[in-house]
Amino acid sequence: MFRTRVLARSLAPLGDRILVRRAAKEVQTAGGIYLPSDKTKSPNEGEVVAVGPGMRDVSGNLHAPTLKAGDSVLLPEYGGNKIKIDDEELHLFREDDILGKFEG
Repeated sequence: MFRTRVLARSLAPLGDRILVRRAAKEVQTAGGIYLPSDKTKSPNEGEVVAVGPGMRDVSGNLHAPTLKAGDSVLLPEYGGNKIKIDDEELHLFREDDILGKFEG
């Protein structure tokens, strides 16, 4: 489902930001029909690549994120910042923007 790859350059997210690699687009339907790449939607699943340290509240307490690298997550259809690192497209989301975490 997800391909694991070591990036030559790494990015450490700040605050409550989460760096995510979206799952590959489906290019073939269940019936075997191939879809043109411009007609396929971005998948709403992804793998967490890196996690920021968390956010501080007004009293200075650090609230650590609930996600960790390697988690499989449900993403919103729109949102996040698209970035490219070593010719790989990744997305940067705030932890609050991520809809859920897949268990198991």
